[in-house]
Amino acid sequence: MVALIHAAQLLSNKAVISFYGAIGNDKAGENIREIIRETPVSVNHLKIVNYTSPTTHVLSDPAFNNGHGERTFIHNIGAAWKIYPDDLDENFYKADINVFGGTALTPNIHDHLSDLLAKAKQNNCISIVNTVFDFRSEKSNPGKRWKLVRDDESFRKIDILLMDLEEALKISGTSNVENAADFFIQTGVSSFVITNGASPVWIFSDGCLFKKLPLIQLPTSENVLSELKYNTGLAGDTTGCGDNLVGGIIASVAWQLAKKRPGKLDLIEACSWGIASGGFACFYIGGTFIEGKAGEKFNLIKPYYKLYRKQIQNLI
Repeated sequence: MVALIHAAQLLSNKAVISFYGAIGNDKAGENIREIIRETPVSVNHLKIVNYTSPTTHVLSDPAFNNGHGERTFIHNIGAAWKIYPDDLDENFYKADINVFGGTALTPNIHDHLSDLLAKAKQNNCISIVNTVFDFRSEKSNPGKRWKLVRDDESFRKIDILLMDLEEALKISGTSNVENAADFFIQTGVSSFVITNGASPVWIFSDGCLFKKLPLIQLPTSENVLSELKYNTGLAGDTTGCGDNLVGGIIASVAWQLAKKRPGKLDLIEACSWGIASGGFACFYIGGTFIEGKAGEKFNLIKPYYKLYRKQIQNLI
């Protein structure tokens, strides 16, 4: 949800972004709806069920890792048990882009992800999968590989796979980022991004959606890290950095698709918006930024995007 809100704010009414999900008919659900009403995201496909709304308690330590921050999450799936594959109607598959976000927190979607990716591919949709800590897999099989899709062949149906390092290692069943990256390349994921907090980001493209790009690393934003270190008046945390990175990439893909055909998109450009967006999320509390007017967040992030492009100009 946070990623879609951010993407919608960057696109600023130049695209229709709809959220498919389920929340409870309770106070928490009403609070969620009130927040979403202040964003450009359409919730016409949001189910309201007689169940406890999904909630996450975030234990945040902004001072961790020399001020780079870290969080621990306590999650209740709740009403997210009540979203099913059949809830993804034909309008979902008429979209240019399908985003399967944090499906491990929506069990009935997660357990049928291979079928949903296949249907998206049949309808010529671009499929973006962004992962989340898989509490169910870790609880049922501690220390074992997580099951994202039914079989390794299904990875070929993913156009963009976005993960943090822990998720990449657990999904691939490997012990280091190089082996994880090789796993995703060998299983046919078209492109992927692996983040690791304030450490460099690993990216790859096989040339089908984005221009061909070997496995490389991109740095995080020096300007964001500098502000976090020296501007002690900032009152933010790292909650939502990953979601906002995803939202920035989604928005960039949408912008690029309006001008270029698949195979010509630029993954570094998309990641530049993602990295600037994820960094900016450190400047406020929580993952969702409520705009005072349309375009506000885009205008706040654009300077960080430009500074980041300047930072990496000798790397690309």
